[in-house]
Amino acid sequence: MSGDWIQTYTGRKFHPLTPDPEQIVIEDIAHALANLCRFNGHCLEFYSVAQHSVIVSQHVPDEHALWGLLHDAAEAYIGDLVRPLKHARNWCGDQFVLAEQSIMYAVADAFPLAHPWCPAEVHKADERALATEKRDLMGEEPGNWGLREPPFTEIIQPMYPPQAEALFLDRFEELTR
Repeated sequence: MSGDWIQTYTGRKFHPLTPDPEQIVIEDIAHALANLCRFNGHCLEFYSVAQHSVIVSQHVPDEHALWGLLHDAAEAYIGDLVRPLKHARNWCGDQFVLAEQSIMYAVADAFPLAHPWCPAEVHKADERALATEKRDLMGEEPGNWGLREPPFTEIIQPMYPPQAEALFLDRFEELTR
């Protein structure tokens, strides 16, 4: 069927609805995530999913750091939805989450990571990263975000995409050496 695949940065055919772990490479993930802006672009300046992922990986125990780095890897292939849509039932949220989970299973097989999903420590670090991003990268708060975790003490200094890509690949190399 034509059109049921995307071309990746490294020139691979990737079928997002039937992902093959053989087609998943770290260079595609790093490049795509470095070019994807968090918050659907609504932050004060460009801040990539790649940089976010490195931060998460640095704030979990060593045994979960690779999961921390790759917890948003599916976004390299299908992007992301803003939280209200992603979590909306009876909309496309359910189908999107299923596609995302299918890709994450393929990512887990490709690298290899424990199934079925990333550890609780990664979810907690992800929420702390979100609280930090809210503090450092978003404008005046129009309402309560309902976050359960406090921000990290470090201040986020956003990077340009090539820097974030290099940082992501360096972190991957450090964790898989």
